Amino acid sequence: MSAAPPADQPPARLEELLIAATARLLSGCGHIAVGVLSPIPGAAAILTGLREGARVTIIGSELPQHRSDGGVELFDLAAQGRIDAFFLSGGQIDGRANVNLTGIGAHPRMTVRWSGAFGSAFLYYMVPRVILFRQEHTRRVFPERVDFVTAPGVGPEGVLRPGGPHALVTGLCVMRFDRGRARFALESLHPGVTLEEVRDNTGFDFDAPARPPVTAPPDPETLALIRGEVLRRIADPYPAFAAGLAAAAGPEPRPQ
Repeated sequence: MSAAPPADQPPARLEELLIAATARLLSGCGHIAVGVLSPIPGAAAILTGLREGARVTIIGSELPQHRSDGGVELFDLAAQGRIDAFFLSGGQIDGRANVNLTGIGAHPRMTVRWSGAFGSAFLYYMVPRVILFRQEHTRRVFPERVDFVTAPGVGPEGVLRPGGPHALVTGLCVMRFDRGRARFALESLHPGVTLEEVRDNTGFDFDAPARPPVTAPPDPETLALIRGEVLRRIADPYPAFAAGLAAAAGPEPRPQ
């Protein structure tokens, strides 16, 4: 069991729990890449880099240790097999790990249009450990089937696919994806969340133990790292996120 944080430090918030849980899924990766609009995955990647020495590339960062020349460099590295982990999100994600970044409704006359693929299908095929991340966990986000497959979770037989979905992290739980069965399995519930709550808010079926474990909170050392160096680094591409998390965490602990 993890030790409690120091008395003068607030306990871990949901965002910090998600950072720590996502970082555990990245353990062992040599190069982690993060796209745009991904502050929690970016923070998890930085945490892994600080603890394990992984290279971390974040699109939009100006810090030399995380800077990228953009999508072209990212796609080139992925094609060469030089990226171990990447993150994808989507307006919809279904039980076969299909991602919809295109829109809602019947194509081409969709009622809602999103930003589109921007190479997501290519990276989904090439990066070995793709972690799906979406903090909102509702049937709107996780339907039985996506309206449009922008990036497929499972490819057809006989097609080379060194990469694919590895896990799903949401505001309610962590799931692992079995590529052979094309199916998610619940790994842990966040503190205070029930299995019934997850099932009620998920449009697709998934495997789950009778008594799912609780997602482990960050231990005091990890929490201090998140509130310290991780927060300082993630503030470069995501200043508003870093400022909000810092304000919620309270002042840094005084030196002993």
